[in-house]
Amino acid sequence: MTITGYSAFDSTLQKTNRILRQIEESYDWPKERRNQSYAALRAVLHALRDRLTVDEAAQFSAQLPMLVRGIYYEGWDPSQVPKKMHRDDFLDHIRREMPFEVKGGAEGVVHTVAKALRLYITDGEWDDIVAEMPKDLAAMLP
Repeated sequence: MTITGYSAFDSTLQKTNRILRQIEESYDWPKERRNQSYAALRAVLHALRDRLTVDEAAQFSAQLPMLVRGIYYEGWDPSQVPKKMHRDDFLDHIRREMPFEVKGGAEGVVHTVAKALRLYITDGEWDDIVAEMPKDLAAMLP
């Protein structure tokens, strides 16, 4: 099925919707709450991006669907990273970007979104990301 008439755009829309649906299904949210799944995805992407080195951030983003990659880079200032964040700092970052209350709090959001992102991230790249995180933060990532 073609939506835009351009296969690369159709593909990225489908992949992005798959990620958002997985987040929604994890919380048992109806599709009408898409703004919440988007906010969760965006908050976790930005927290990860800001914690990673520039090189690792770029390697990670290369595996994301094109539309998700745009969300990931929105507002990024590579001269300000990596930000030294431990677990509580990371979770505070997510709380600031996601104004919705969810079951499991910010830590649950991290786990849910990371699980959805794993659809597109190789094991090797995910291992690299986890290795860059402090142990208390890495323990939250599936």
